[in-house]
Amino acid sequence: MPTYITEVDVNEAEYQNPQELVSIWGAIREDIRDLGGEVVDSHAVLGDYDFLVVYAVDDRERAFQVTQVIERHGLDTKTMQGLPIDRIGELVEDV
Repeated sequence: MPTYITEVDVNEAEYQNPQELVSIWGAIREDIRDLGGEVVDSHAVLGDYDFLVVYAVDDRERAFQVTQVIERHGLDTKTMQGLPIDRIGELVEDV
């Protein structure tokens, strides 16, 4: 399954305290699982975004659905497809 990385930005008007925010992560993981995906990793990060979610789903359409699942919780997203470093060697071999 392809891997996608979503940067998540918290809308401060939506969440007044960290406990509220923590409570939605279980629901997001379950929603991703319901779409046939798997959360590979997630991190709170410093910088332009607040969280980073790495997940595997079947295709771009499912990745789009995942972003909608996250955004319906009042979070903003930016998503990109990832490629494991191990695969880069295989891909450049034929170039």
